[in-house]
Amino acid sequence: MTLSLSIPLAAYKITAPFQSPFIKIPNFIQLRGARRLRFNSQRKSSIVVRAGGSSPVPASDRLLAAVGYFLPFFDGVQYGRFFLTQFPIAQTFLEPLFPAIKVYNSYPYGSILVFFTLYFGVVRNPNISRYVRFNTMQAIVLDILLIFPEIVERSFAPSEGLGLNLLSSFDSTVFLFLLTCLVYGSTSCLLGQVPRLPLVADAADAQVF
Repeated sequence: MTLSLSIPLAAYKITAPFQSPFIKIPNFIQLRGARRLRFNSQRKSSIVVRAGGSSPVPASDRLLAAVGYFLPFFDGVQYGRFFLTQFPIAQTFLEPLFPAIKVYNSYPYGSILVFFTLYFGVVRNPNISRYVRFNTMQAIVLDILLIFPEIVERSFAPSEGLGLNLLSSFDSTVFLFLLTCLVYGSTSCLLGQVPRLPLVADAADAQVF
C-alpha cells in the first residue's frame, strides 16, 4: 500500500532541513527544495517597469517608442526659425540634434520613406507590442497634422508689419508644441509610461488594435 501526503509548503517557513523520525528524506532533495524556494523569492522581488501598471515594458520597446517622436519634430523644425532667432540660448540645447536633422533633410523623399516605414513596418506589424505601435501612431498622427501649418504658411506669407508678427507667433507656437510633445513623449516612453498627447491620442487609439 502506498501512502501519498500533500502538504502546502507555502504556509510554512523552512528554517532547517526537514527531519522526521518516520520518513527519511535524502539531503540532496532537501537542498534542492531550499534552493528552489530561495530562487522563487528572489525572482518575485525583482522590479520591472510597467505600462499603466498592467504589463512590463521591455527596454527595447521603450527605446523604439521614444525614437518615433523625433519624426514630427524633424519635419516641423523649420517652424522654430523665429523662436531660435529671438532666443539663441535655445539653440544650445538643440545643437546635439542638428547633425541628425541635417542628414534627415538631405534626402528629398527621406521623410516620406520614414513615414511609411513606421506606419507599415511598426504600426501595422502585429509582431510588435501595442505599446510601441500606439506611441508610433501618435507620432504619425502628429506628423500628419503639420499639413495645416504648411497650408497657413503658403497662403499667408507677409514680409513685414503686423502680418509678419502674427506669422512669427504662429510658427513659434507650432514649434514649441512639437518640442513639448518630443520631450514629454520620449521621456515618458523611456520611463515605461504611456504618454497621451492632446489632439492625437484618441485618433492613435482608433488605429491601433
